Parts: sequence; C-alpha cells; structure tokens
Amino acid sequence: MNKLLNIAQAGPRQFVREYAFKSDLKIKWVRPEKISCIKPEKSGDLSKLSPLNPDETLPEFNGCKELEGASETVKSMFKLANNPNYLTTHFYRDEMVKEVQRHAQDFGSMEAKLAKMTATIRRYQEHMDEHPRDKIIKVRLKELIDKRKKFLKYLRRWDYPRFEWILEKLDLVYKPPPAHFHWITRKESLQKLTDTYCNQLKEERMDAYHEELKAQQIPFIEEAIKKMELVRKEQIACEVPVTVTEKQINDAKKELEQLVKLRDEADKAAIRQKNDESYN
Repeated sequence: MNKLLNIAQAGPRQFVREYAFKSDLKIKWVRPEKISCIKPEKSGDLSKLSPLNPDETLPEFNGCKELEGASETVKSMFKLANNPNYLTTHFYRDEMVKEVQRHAQDFGSMEAKLAKMTATIRRYQEHMDEHPRDKIIKVRLKELIDKRKKFLKYLRRWDYPRFEWILEKLDLVYKPPPAHFHWITRKESLQKLTDTYCNQLKEERMDAYHEELKAQQIPFIEEAIKKMELVRKEQIACEVPVTVTEKQINDAKKELEQLVKLRDEADKAAIRQKNDESYN
C-alpha cells in the first residue's frame, strides 16, 4: 500500500521515445501512375504509323491516265485524305502486310494477320488520342490488343524464330502476363522503402566510422611504436626475456611511412581538385 502511495505522489512519469515517427524518416511513397491498357506503353507498340502523304490517291486509282489530265477539284476527290477514314486504315493495313507477307497473294498467314491487327491498333490509338471518350473504339481497341497477344503467344510457342522476326519487322514488344499477380500496396511499398533507407543509413554510418578509424590509424601506430621501443628498452635493462623484436618495430615503421605517403597524396589530390573547381 505504501509503495502505491509513493508511486502516486511521485508525479507524472516522463517517457523517452526510442523509436522514430514516420515524419522523422525521409521516406515518401507516391502511387505509380496508372497507364491505360490501350496506350502504346502497355500494348507494346514502339512506333507509330508514318504520316500520310497529302497527295496520296486511292490505291485502285493509282496510275489512272484520266486523272492525270483532270482538274484539281476532281483530283482532290480521289485523294485518300478526302475520303472516309476506313479507307486510310485499309491503306495502312495493306502497306504493313506487304512488309511481312510470304508472297504477293498472302493475306491469311499468321504474319499477315498480325500486320493487319497492328495497323488497325495504331489507327485506333491515334483516334483515341484525339477522341479519348469514344467508348466504342476503346472497346474494339482492347479486344484487338488482347487478340494480338493471343496470336503472339501462339507464335512464340510454336515458331520462335518467326516470332522474333515479326516483332522486329512490326516494331513490337511482347509482354507476357506475370506468373503471379501482385497488387502494389502502400504498406508493402513503405516497408521496402524503409528497408532501403535503413540499409543506406547503415552504409553511410559505416563509411563515416571507417573514415574516422582511418584518421586515427597514423597516431595509433606512432604511439604503438613508442610503447614497443619503451617496452623493449625496459626488458633489456631488467634482463628479462625480450618479447618485442626489432623486426616488429621496423615493420610498424614501414607501415607508418606508407600511411603517411598515402595521406599526403590524398591531400594533394584534394587540393588539386579544389583548385580546378575554383578555376572552372
């Protein structure tokens, strides 16, 4: 009972915090930016379609003699830029198929199908950049990207050389799905950042302690040499077995000379670097 009264009359106890708050640590986590699956960064398209030539005519009217002598108004009606967008998409699609087709009549091979899908995907991506709220094209674009991934996955499994060749020709990057899906959470990310910060802090303090020991090394060896010489003289004077040899003292002196030489070189290099910085 008396102990309890003494504790109550002792007044408020002061607690010393031995841990750090989050505000004390220089750690800041920013949620990674969410990239839409229709963007080229996610779909794997490294390049865009080449700009359309404003004087490009419809493919079926290329080399038409009647158009050569026609007026500019009539010619503009047969330009690709003045016709519906789907004709431009067909033009890009046919041009890309010509780069990968096996022969002139090849429009159904795996390479030709991938080229068609790639041209359409890039046309849809250009459209989405101008009209980001077009839901219909967005859904079509997602479905087409997934379909192309399935085709690439199949080609990668059964014909890897051709898979590598088609990626190089179409300028694509294949990104397989991860084996194990993992959400990025704030708690886990902060734990990793804290571990990284602690390891970095530990290395900095170890480096600082190492430099401090290096600075104390020369005075320590000088003092050790003096003590070894004194002990050797006292042992010889007292006619007791000598435990400190001349070799040990000479080795310590050689080590001291090397350390002094290294220190002088480091000081000269620091002065030279400081002068260069001030000159610049």
